[in-house]
Amino acid sequence: MTSGPEARARQVLTESPADLLLDRLAGELTRAYRITDVDLFQVDYRLSVLLPLAGGEPVSGPGHPAWRCFDHQQPVLTEGVGWFPVGMRGERRGVLRLTPVPDDRATVDELARIATALGHELAAVTAGTDVYRTSRRARRLTLAAEMQWELLPGRSRDRPSFRLAGQLEPAYAVRGDSFDWSDDGDRLWLSTINGTGEGVAASMLTALATHALRNARRGGLGLADQVALADQAIYALHGGEQHLSALVMELDLGSGVLTAVDAGSPRLMLLRDGEVTEQVLDKQFPLGMFEGTDYQHQRFELRRGDRLFVLSDGVLDATDRHVRYGETALERFLRRTGPMTPLDAVRSLIGDLRAFVAGDLVDDAVVVCLDWTGPHP
Repeated sequence: MTSGPEARARQVLTESPADLLLDRLAGELTRAYRITDVDLFQVDYRLSVLLPLAGGEPVSGPGHPAWRCFDHQQPVLTEGVGWFPVGMRGERRGVLRLTPVPDDRATVDELARIATALGHELAAVTAGTDVYRTSRRARRLTLAAEMQWELLPGRSRDRPSFRLAGQLEPAYAVRGDSFDWSDDGDRLWLSTINGTGEGVAASMLTALATHALRNARRGGLGLADQVALADQAIYALHGGEQHLSALVMELDLGSGVLTAVDAGSPRLMLLRDGEVTEQVLDKQFPLGMFEGTDYQHQRFELRRGDRLFVLSDGVLDATDRHVRYGETALERFLRRTGPMTPLDAVRSLIGDLRAFVAGDLVDDAVVVCLDWTGPHP
């Protein structure tokens, strides 16, 4: 059991009011470590800027120590200033800046664990306060985007047998594209939705599909029946006038067997041994198109080290001066992501799309990256 100043800092975090986590932690770090300056920099919705909770200048330059800390998930010390990754279970929230920090390995390790504890507390309290949500926005979210981001399970997830990340674009104005995931230690469920429509109507349709899939999954239904329930929920409400595409998958974490149901889905790409191929799927009707669609699943076996990308049509159809991003550019870029973590791969692909269109994407795009690292006890 850890004791001493680290344990006291953890206790302060768990006992602090939700809106005062950083203030109370700063007081304890001053008392125990003589740290005089404490600030939390949260990554924004676009994954492009680190925003300080206390106000002040954001950090956008990729070579900045804050970004090196965020990217590599390791403490960075520069001239007495320490930057520490803040997150939990693979979900990166941002970085904690502390000044002064001694160049002492034991102290740096303690402060790194305290920063991780802060990440866990932020995850625990965010549902009950807007303090941390509002301070990680570089600009206002549209109402539809607000609904979409609240629907997500997170943006990245790490376990010994898999690593996972996803991103929505345009981050501050996304409408219908979305993703969802859950795991129970034995299986990972992943769904990606290529939404239709505009504004709040698109978000509401995606929310209905997501909650229907969750309800069926939590009820213990098989994968094809989960998709059928979501299909019926949408058809019952809209009578075939509204529908959307989805890819729903289940990964057996002990064997690497992937079960998939393609309901008019986003594209599934496989990166294996440096080569990119499209995983051929049996195309079935989108959710809500017809009454009583009978969905069928199919199975693939992943190899240790395989990487999957799920991409909505907004990725391939990104256009600059009537030129599509297209399959050739996509495959070339996906091959280059091999050494990256899933979150960095997703962020880099979205960044490449933004550079291609010279700004934010006009159409919705969702990118999800899944690494299968092999069975673990």
